[in-house]
Amino acid sequence: MEQLPEGTMNQKPTRQRHLLSFILLITLLIAFMDRVNISVLIADPQFINDLQLEGQPMKMGMLMTAFLFAYGACSFLLAPLGDYLGPRKAMLIAVFIWILSIVIGGLTSFFGLLIVSRILLGIGEGLHYPMQNTFVKNWFPVKERGRANMVWSMGITLAPVVSMPLVSAMVYYAGWRFSFFGLALIGLIPLVLLWFFTTDTPRQNKRVNSAELELIESGLATEKAVQGQLEQGTFKQNIAALSKNTSFWLLVLFMCCQTFVYFGVMTWLPVYLKNSRGFSWAEMGALASLPGVAGFFTKLVSGYVLDAFGRRAPVLLIAMIGLGTGIYTSVAATSNVMSAIFIALGMGFMSFGTPAAYTLLQDLVPGKIISTASGILVGLSNALSGFAPLAVGFVISATGHPESGIAFLSCAAALGAVSAFILLLRKH
Repeated sequence: MEQLPEGTMNQKPTRQRHLLSFILLITLLIAFMDRVNISVLIADPQFINDLQLEGQPMKMGMLMTAFLFAYGACSFLLAPLGDYLGPRKAMLIAVFIWILSIVIGGLTSFFGLLIVSRILLGIGEGLHYPMQNTFVKNWFPVKERGRANMVWSMGITLAPVVSMPLVSAMVYYAGWRFSFFGLALIGLIPLVLLWFFTTDTPRQNKRVNSAELELIESGLATEKAVQGQLEQGTFKQNIAALSKNTSFWLLVLFMCCQTFVYFGVMTWLPVYLKNSRGFSWAEMGALASLPGVAGFFTKLVSGYVLDAFGRRAPVLLIAMIGLGTGIYTSVAATSNVMSAIFIALGMGFMSFGTPAAYTLLQDLVPGKIISTASGILVGLSNALSGFAPLAVGFVISATGHPESGIAFLSCAAALGAVSAFILLLRKH
């Protein structure tokens, strides 16, 4: 490490790492707004009529499934670019691609072209997502990662809170096409923030002073010593070692289950609330945002718990048990309002586990292959979750009841709880 100037000990550290976590939050928030807008649109009669989707829940599910398959595949295949290009360049390319996809979605009148736009969105966001973990691995010492992951993953939580009412209002006042164009304009925000205010590492950033650099790099030193042997291997050797890391694959299984439930709920929740429970457009927009409100508070708690106690698996187990219970209870509830509240509580528990999952990933994997490992985690979990909207659509078609499709998702939560319990036994 380079010799730091005298006076560093008396210098107040800058907070560029915290600015970075905020930029990652904004980027992920807008990314998730773009992907869940289709959940609102499939409850819009004009959109359904224009795309000729009346009475075709399987096709509706395909709109999210096409995105998720592309997203999962590209998270896996394109993530290594982050290890070569660096997370900043990779993320800038990703944001440009997803803005283009949103514009295409707003222009089309054909279901096939809309599927193409969803696939293109999946490619852009699949390239983007693993870079979040790479940035955190490069910029945050171990003792701050719980809170750092809590901050950026808030984008997942806040997206439904913001996008459901926002897209509902856009559709109501200006039509479904405007919702695409409005989101494309909003997508320019992360493009500007990433271009002007981020670098791959803190040492490259001119706004980072010597005190903050020392704080970050000294905090990373212990981790690098522990992972040093793996860091020194070739890329191929590191991947081979990762393939034998059973704790990593248990974490992948956990994320597969969590993501499966998330996209199953996010795709069909507006339809469930409006058609099965009988809520109005205004009520649906407000109630569909409740999971994000609950998740906001649970993630705040999770970030501090992780940094205070240093254990990840207990948080994962609590999250999955709460998720499965909330989803199942929501369907059993006789009160419509209580049903919406139980779903919100279940999704809130899910959010409690999200920072723990990414913090454990960063604990298990060396920085040299963090983009690749993140791509495997995100890619496989989203490839599997691509079946969720389609599977829920199939259950709804078979039973004629949207609540049956929602209840089906509690099975995935149970499997995720088993994975978390094994990680708990391994003392992670």
